[in-house]
Amino acid sequence: MNLFCGFLSIIMVAEGNLVLGAWLIVVSGLFDALDGFMARLANATSEFGIELDSISDVVSFGVAPGFLLYTFTLNELDIIGIILSALPPVCGAIRLARFNLDTRQTTLDFYRGLPIPVQAAMVSALYLTFNGRMDWFAGFEHGFLSFIIPVVIVLSFLMVSTIPFDKIPRFDKTSVKKYKNRLILFFIYMLIIAIFQDIGLMIVFTFFILKGLVIGAIIFWKRAFTDDDEPLEIPV
Repeated sequence: MNLFCGFLSIIMVAEGNLVLGAWLIVVSGLFDALDGFMARLANATSEFGIELDSISDVVSFGVAPGFLLYTFTLNELDIIGIILSALPPVCGAIRLARFNLDTRQTTLDFYRGLPIPVQAAMVSALYLTFNGRMDWFAGFEHGFLSFIIPVVIVLSFLMVSTIPFDKIPRFDKTSVKKYKNRLILFFIYMLIIAIFQDIGLMIVFTFFILKGLVIGAIIFWKRAFTDDDEPLEIPV
């Protein structure tokens, strides 16, 4: 269903229904979260499932948002627009390949680098929020392009970085007890999205990304300017 919704998103964008295409990317993210949760719940994880999930993610969270960006605004830049639109699928594929090879990722309580579904949801939120509000960027030299170009570059860079970002904890007794605050925050995220929809997506994922950047900056400061050699720990 993740892959199917990503495929439908591309079709909808190609047919001019960009709003539905953007929401289908978000729905793909929901299915992506659910399949991992169900696999862990049923103890039915496998190498086949991991590889299939990654292939689906490249389409739904790499190709689909890249195509949305190109169709929405970056097509104005010709070859430069094509290259910029290719950054989400290319960097996303690199991130997924590295994630699958890094066995430590399954034992850590955080992600190294921005998860590709978060990048895709942020791209969708940008379109859904600012479509029809282009006059907000009238003060920029190149309008909305002056805003979206650095955002796309930063989101793509974050996917291939090693900056820590929150991982959704498992819903078992131990995880609920250990990560109670993170689970509460997760449900607050869902409530905000349900109430405010497109604006809610923008608020939630902007906060999620900024939280990771702040924590990453704190960890970098401790390692670079203090004698703290303790293992990497992410605040709950």
